[in-house]
Amino acid sequence: MSLAKQPVSLIAATLLVLTLSPSALAQVASPERLQEITEHGMHIMPFDLKQTQHIFTKTKTGGVQQVIARNPSNTQQVELIRQHLSKISQEFSHGDFSNPAKIHGQDMPGLAELRKAEPGQLHVDYKELENGAEITYSSNKLELIDAIHRWFDAQLADHGPDAISGHDHGAMHNMKDMHKQ
Repeated sequence: MSLAKQPVSLIAATLLVLTLSPSALAQVASPERLQEITEHGMHIMPFDLKQTQHIFTKTKTGGVQQVIARNPSNTQQVELIRQHLSKISQEFSHGDFSNPAKIHGQDMPGLAELRKAEPGQLHVDYKELENGAEITYSSNKLELIDAIHRWFDAQLADHGPDAISGHDHGAMHNMKDMHKQ
């Protein structure tokens, strides 16, 4: 490659790295860890991991966790997702994060801080979706927002191809509004 083309390649590579989302750069767990998480998850989550997709979207105030059926017409999986997320949202709103600890381990990033949240500091809201359900986590405490983000990163790594990072739709709308100015 000529010297004249090297700066262009370097700029292109830099732009590519800068445009990748942080989760795209996140580590994925080893195959052994993925298998361990799948086995633990089978005892906690009633739905089939391979028939569902987990989506973790970080937001300015926390994040949104969605679980959707890969086949929206699979009403059995949709109902199992809804039952599970409804149940754990109740547990989480009372500081009970024992199920994630059973799947991912007691030292899962962010979990200790979420467990210590005082009443009213962490808001957990459940909502049904057409093809599954979602839980929105929010706080005005920076430590808890950071804990949610680290917790999401750990789940993205541990669930491998069954989990993806979403994008904050509000941030996308804000970016569109910025371009109008």
